[in-house]
Amino acid sequence: MNTKAKNGAQALVEAFETAGINKIFTLSGNHIMPVYDAIFGTKIDLIHTRHEGAAVHMSDAWARLTGDVGIALVTGGPGHANAVSALYTAAMAESPVVLLSGHAPVGQLGKGAFQEMEQAEIAAPLTKASWVCQKAEDLAVDLAKAIRIAKSGRPGPVHLSLPTDVLESPLPANTPTLDAESFEAERNITRSADLDQFIAQLRKADKPLILTGPMMQSKKGRIKLKKLENALGIPVVGMESPRGIGDPSLGAFSEVLSQADCVLLLGKKVDFTLKFAQSPGFKKDCVFLQIDPDVDEIKRTKNAVGDRLLHSLESDTPSAIDAFVLTSQVNIVSPSKWQQEVHESIDFRPSAWKDLAPRNGNIHPVQALAPLQEILDSHPDSILISDGGEIGQWAQACLQAPNRILNGVAGSIGAGLPFATAARVAKPDSPIIAVVGDGTFGFHCAEIDTAVRYKLPFILIVGNDARWNAEYQIQVRDYGKDRTIGCELLPSNYEKVCEAFGGYGELVSDSNEVLPAAKRAYKSQLPSCINILIDGLAAPNIKRS
Repeated sequence: MNTKAKNGAQALVEAFETAGINKIFTLSGNHIMPVYDAIFGTKIDLIHTRHEGAAVHMSDAWARLTGDVGIALVTGGPGHANAVSALYTAAMAESPVVLLSGHAPVGQLGKGAFQEMEQAEIAAPLTKASWVCQKAEDLAVDLAKAIRIAKSGRPGPVHLSLPTDVLESPLPANTPTLDAESFEAERNITRSADLDQFIAQLRKADKPLILTGPMMQSKKGRIKLKKLENALGIPVVGMESPRGIGDPSLGAFSEVLSQADCVLLLGKKVDFTLKFAQSPGFKKDCVFLQIDPDVDEIKRTKNAVGDRLLHSLESDTPSAIDAFVLTSQVNIVSPSKWQQEVHESIDFRPSAWKDLAPRNGNIHPVQALAPLQEILDSHPDSILISDGGEIGQWAQACLQAPNRILNGVAGSIGAGLPFATAARVAKPDSPIIAVVGDGTFGFHCAEIDTAVRYKLPFILIVGNDARWNAEYQIQVRDYGKDRTIGCELLPSNYEKVCEAFGGYGELVSDSNEVLPAAKRAYKSQLPSCINILIDGLAAPNIKRS
């Protein structure tokens, strides 16, 4: 870092450069103007959004796709409050995000300063750490600390507030310098010898499984998991959906999970997605092993399964995987019948989906989505984004891609369009299919303007069933069809909204026109919206029998 920086904002920007940060998702406001001014003349790109929450969602998608920390920069007060809700999605996705929020001057706190707010306290429940920088000379150090925390252990969001007087204050001449290593994650390295009892127990089992959580579901993460499976000869299954063991992208996985007699939780939390590790999701005598970066998660598992948790270890997930692979290189295991059974169950899809007759009008979700696989298959680094309630689950059942971003374990909706915008920033040449519901479209549709301004094309598929379908399905199931309320929407022309912002749009109501429309959208090289009229069906519950 150059110690000749004149003020705190310049020190912060130089810290960005030292950390290798060249993209920041942001929305301007009074409190962060000193940072904007300091960025002039640097190679840092500001992607200026239409909503602070969208800036956080974009930084989240950037982090998941690149493996680097995502930076969101917003103003203080209500700007900060707008951004906070998006932190939950990033937290549950185990995504390393740093939210930098402008803040009322330290010297005016308690006096009724403009947009004064207890920002750190508000963000704290949704972050790994949250605090207010107090001095100009602390800005670079605090940024490095925030990035390290976000990337270390179980990754997740961190918040740092930036008071305007701290940003504008002169930097003391003796401010220490930082190097790139100051921003690196802290690792809890696993030794191969620590894993002997885990390997012995897994080898002893007839039907062992290894379950991993959201942080390992990136393209690089899944490649690493495949190496682990090949090394151990044990099925490794990644989970990141709010539907948990009923995730449609995992096919009939629940049927084989209930047969497992030993499960290694490798960074996977015991929570609602695993039905709290209870029967009938798991055999009553299934035993568990756990490797996790958080001691509290190990304690929670012990509370859930008691003495059936045989061994546990506090460790980073990637480090543990590396140690497993290294240990097993001397004892390569051939694929087992059990591995084959697990993967066949995950790959299973109902044969009836292939036999749907062409339809005009409201088409089946499979007909609206399955044809798009051709576009995703056209590039080795394509991206699938899935958002929304029921339509998001249909997308996960019908489509796959090397890179996938979901609304995730949070179960929140609305991030799909910001995700798509950031995905194009991260992957300039990859096809991007983003599937959202018609309800979802309304959350951040103005980010089409952001995508048009920055020339960031993608294909947005809106499954239009004119309702909040996830809520509708719950009400029908729990209360009956005659007691549904607050679910209906208009069958609006969302494609025209996209066109009004300067993008490309088409309305589709013929199953034979889905792929041609998507190809025209792709060829347009504009942010595009294909508005597809669909039947409002419940998400699939896939079973082999």
